[in-house]
Amino acid sequence: MKPLISLHDAVFSKLEQANWLLPTLARFLFAAVLLVYFLNSGLTKIGDGVSGLWTPSVGAYAQIFPRVLEEAGYDTDALGLFHRLVVLAGTWAEFILPALIVVGLLTRLAALGMIGFIAVQSLTDIYGHGQGGVLGAWFDRFPDAVIMDQRALWVLLLLVLVVKGAGPLSFDRALKRGSI
Repeated sequence: MKPLISLHDAVFSKLEQANWLLPTLARFLFAAVLLVYFLNSGLTKIGDGVSGLWTPSVGAYAQIFPRVLEEAGYDTDALGLFHRLVVLAGTWAEFILPALIVVGLLTRLAALGMIGFIAVQSLTDIYGHGQGGVLGAWFDRFPDAVIMDQRALWVLLLLVLVVKGAGPLSFDRALKRGSI
């Protein structure tokens, strides 16, 4: 039994020292699984042309404030400055935060921002869009609930980046080296 324990310790002690592995894989998986999802979602929110970055589409308001927009008769001009600023911030966040994570710049802050974004997105889906039916439940036999299961895994992936940082292949690391 001692040789087996020694082999185990030898192999896994090397993995414990591989501090680069988890953050690098987390950023890669974020890019592979979620980057295009968030970029496409952001694209549905911008208006026409370059000015669309400052004039969100009606769809942006419908996604972020579905009930408020419905009460306003789908007239975005009837909504206030608060709604416009939240929609702009949400739209830009879907482009900026994923890009920061992928290149590894301000990664911990960007990952925290994405966790907050996902929390707001989930609450909007449940309460704003009435998607409580796809909420799911933890500790059940179905691992594919859109909100509880999938987004819990998204948040775990982002928490790795919050705790570990971006890893060696990142602008964060390059900037840290340059400032010493």
